[in-house]
Amino acid sequence: MQKKVFNRKQQGISLVGLIFVLAILAGLAVIVMKVVPTVMEYMAVNKAIVRAKTEGTTPVEIRNSFDKQAGVAYITSITSQDLEVYNGGNGLEVSFAYDKKIPLVGPASLLIEYAGTTDKQKGRKPVKDGDA
Repeated sequence: MQKKVFNRKQQGISLVGLIFVLAILAGLAVIVMKVVPTVMEYMAVNKAIVRAKTEGTTPVEIRNSFDKQAGVAYITSITSQDLEVYNGGNGLEVSFAYDKKIPLVGPASLLIEYAGTTDKQKGRKPVKDGDA
């Protein structure tokens, strides 16, 4: 009887390749773990401005309502003074914009620019806090 000889090359990943892939996946996981809380906070800010718009009829009421929502939702990146309240297509509209800097390693960091509005038509006419 003859022995069967396999002349195929072995396929698969080496230990060094596996360590390299795992290091890349770990780096991506760290970035995702740092970005997800900021995205959740951004979503909370969007919900808070929509609710503040429905609860308030003046810029002062809208800002006070946002402050209450910010306290409940642990919003720390933006305050009611950072909100822009203006006359839009459907009465008063609220918008915001802020940057979030996430430190990664050493001098490297990730900058995310968040912005949102309740105005679907984007028609801006600024309103002072005393005006309605």
